[in-house]
Amino acid sequence: MNAVGTMERSRAWRGPAILSYGFRPFFLGGAIWAALAMVLWLAMLAGAVELPTRLDPISWHAHEFLFGYLGAIIAGFLLTAVPNWTGRLPIAGWPLGGLFLLWLSGRVAIATSAFWSPATVAFVDLAFPVLFALVIAREIVAGKNRRNLMVLGLFAALVAGNGTFHWEAARGDFAAQGYGLRIGLATAIMLIGLIGGRIVPSYTRNWLVKRGAGQLPSPPMGRFDKVALLTLLAALLVWIARPDSSVAGSLLLLAGLAHAARLVRWAGFRTGAEPLVWVLHAGYAFVPLGAIVVGFSVLSTNLAGVTAAQHLWMAGGIGLMTLAVMTRATLGHTGQELTAGPATTAIYLLVVAATLVRLTSGAFADVAAILHLVSGLAWFCAFFGFALIYGRLLIAPRSRS
Repeated sequence: MNAVGTMERSRAWRGPAILSYGFRPFFLGGAIWAALAMVLWLAMLAGAVELPTRLDPISWHAHEFLFGYLGAIIAGFLLTAVPNWTGRLPIAGWPLGGLFLLWLSGRVAIATSAFWSPATVAFVDLAFPVLFALVIAREIVAGKNRRNLMVLGLFAALVAGNGTFHWEAARGDFAAQGYGLRIGLATAIMLIGLIGGRIVPSYTRNWLVKRGAGQLPSPPMGRFDKVALLTLLAALLVWIARPDSSVAGSLLLLAGLAHAARLVRWAGFRTGAEPLVWVLHAGYAFVPLGAIVVGFSVLSTNLAGVTAAQHLWMAGGIGLMTLAVMTRATLGHTGQELTAGPATTAIYLLVVAATLVRLTSGAFADVAAILHLVSGLAWFCAFFGFALIYGRLLIAPRSRS
């Protein structure tokens, strides 16, 4: 994202700074929701809170992370990136505020769904992503930036997964293990593979060049990258349709190895001095790691292991990669130095810890509840920490320094 270009084209807005660029309300709101939803879920599991929702606690938890939190972060990213892809004015001011309120309405509708019909809840929750997709499609087409329609297509698949999740929940199915969740999760992993495949080697190259000569990452989106992405796509499509099949397990192992090799080609081992760079590699590492562990779990017919292993993708891949993008974009677009201090490094490590502790809960059933609590508290501290550290930057005007 070209921060200066976007900032210059948005000077007409004279209202609250938080409505000046898409990343501001959606990154802050998404982070607060990620922390608050985790606290609510832990309280629900303990029997201390009972939300008036039709969803069971696990399905509510999965939906609000995958479609609620992630939807906000994707919106913040695209609303800030698309103007630089297309050269058009960014969406700011009250239209941006309206989009955010629509997203927030979806969170309220899901949390109070016991009071409404399933159709009403689905309509309110899907209103934001559908309208957002139409807005982004208009910007991409008007800006003649058709090469990024693939990103829009993946977002449309995420919307389809959300709609399927609502349909399964309305039928009384356990939506947390249904087609809708797998469609949404698979789409999120493909988004990381596509967008991460651009920004991780690019940002790494820029940082390494500034530090002097040495081994640089392979250029992004070469032939190997395309083969790796197609392998991952095939594996995820089979996993969506037949999650317990040996074909799905085998393809996931193959895709995991391909993306592990892809990651090695980006010279991440040379970025240890800057957390803002190495966290991108760490976040992406959960894509192949998740594929390999889920693949092994499928082949060993360990369905409980599959559920736990999926958190390598959800908490590790999605959680850490989005946090990496949020911190970097916030610093860059608010005029700060692109470096991560100790507090930012700590929130990265908290997400890694939350992911690994959650993974181990599948192997230690006797203490699973305690491990869930520890993992959840680490997650809460990470995202509430982001809100505390970066909140002032997100609500204040851009620094002139």
